[in-house]
Amino acid sequence: MRDQEPAPGHPERRLSTKETAELLGVKPDTVYAYVSRGQLSSRREPGGRGSTFDAREVEALARRNRRESSGSSGSGGELSVRTRITLIEKDRYYFRGVDATELAARHSYEEIAEWLWTGESRPGITFTAPKAAVSVARRAVDALPEHTGPTDRLRVAAIAAATADPLRFDLSEDAVLGTARILIPTLVAALPPVRRAHRDEGPLAHRLWARLSGRPADEASLRVLDTALGLLVDHDLAASTLAVRVAASARAHPYAAVSSGLGVLEGPLHGAASGLAHRLLLDVLDQGSAGPVVADELRAGRRIPGLGHRLYPGEDPRARALFALLKDIPGAAPALAAARDIVATTARHTPLHANVDLALAVLTVSSGMPSTAGETVFAVARTAGWIAHALEEYGERPLRMRPSGHYVGPRPPQPLPE
Repeated sequence: MRDQEPAPGHPERRLSTKETAELLGVKPDTVYAYVSRGQLSSRREPGGRGSTFDAREVEALARRNRRESSGSSGSGGELSVRTRITLIEKDRYYFRGVDATELAARHSYEEIAEWLWTGESRPGITFTAPKAAVSVARRAVDALPEHTGPTDRLRVAAIAAATADPLRFDLSEDAVLGTARILIPTLVAALPPVRRAHRDEGPLAHRLWARLSGRPADEASLRVLDTALGLLVDHDLAASTLAVRVAASARAHPYAAVSSGLGVLEGPLHGAASGLAHRLLLDVLDQGSAGPVVADELRAGRRIPGLGHRLYPGEDPRARALFALLKDIPGAAPALAAARDIVATTARHTPLHANVDLALAVLTVSSGMPSTAGETVFAVARTAGWIAHALEEYGERPLRMRPSGHYVGPRPPQPLPE
C-alpha cells in the first residue's frame, strides 16, 4: 500500500509496533497480519529497526474491531422494525394482540388473513380468483418441468398473475387488499391437482387439499389443514418476511414482494424444513424404531429435524395446537407414535420439544402427501402474512430498509490491479 503524505499543518503521528499492538489489544504478530491483509499500512523509518503505523488508521481499525466484538453494526445494533402484526413471547405468539392459537382454533384461514390485514372480523369470508388470473398462472406453471418444486411453481404463478393485473402498481391500501384476496386463491388454483375430481370453490383448505393428496378429504383432516394454514400465517420477521419488507420498502408491487418471500422460503432452514421431518418420519416407520434413524442422523453430523425452535425455549405453540387435532385423523396413529418416539429418543441426549415442522410431517405422512406438501402449506399460509407486512411497509418512508454496510476489506488507496 502507498503511504499517504500528511496534510499541510497536520503532521502525521506514527506508532511503533508495540504501541499499535497495545492499542488494538493484540500481539505484535497480529499487527503484521493486519498489514498482510491490507487493513493497515506500515512504513519502515530510515535507520529504524522496526515499522511504524499511521495512528489514525490504527484508531479506525480499533473502532471497527470494537463494533464487531460487541455484535453491533454501525447503525446502532441489530435491525429492529416496528410492527403491529405479530408478537412472540414466553412460548406464545399473538396476531394483533390476540392469541394466535386460539384464533386458529375458532376461525378459518381466510378469516385470520382478513383480521391480520385489516384488524376487522369478517366471518365466513372466502377468497376467489378471477378466471383470467388463474388461466395465465396455470399456463405458466404447466410449462415447468415435471420435477419442479412447489415453491418454484408458486413463484412462477405469482409472476404470471402479476402480468394479468394492470392495477398491480397501485399501492393504495384498498388496491393491495384486493390483490391479496385474488393472489392467494390464484396460487392454489395454479398448482396441479393430485385428484381429478375436485372443485375450486369453498374454503381455501378444501381447494388446497386436492393439490396435496390423492385421498378423499375427511372433516378431521381438513380441520387440521385449515388450522395449520391459520397458525402459519405469520411469525414476526422471519427471513422471508424481511425480504418482503425490503421489496415493499423499494415500492415493489405485492406480487413482486410475495415473490421475494417465496425465494427465501425455499431454503432448508426455513419453509423446506418440514420436508426433512417428513422423510425422517418415513424412515422411522420403515425401521420400526427411532433409535437407528436418530443414530444415523447424528453420525452424519446432522441435527434432528422437527425438534426445537430458537424463539421457543419450551414448547412450540403451533405444534401443540396441531398435535391436539392430529389424533383425530383416521390412520394418523402410526405417524404420531413415530413422532413421539423421535422426541423420546433424542431427549436422552438433548431435551427438545417437537416443533411445527414435525407436526406438519405427521399430517403429510398420514395423508399420503409428498414430502414437499408441508412446504406448500407453509408458503400458501405465509403469503397472507407477507401481504400484511407489505401493507405496513407501504405506509413507511420509502427505501428505509437500507442498512449500511460495515466495510472490513483493505483500506484505500490500493494500487490498481495489473
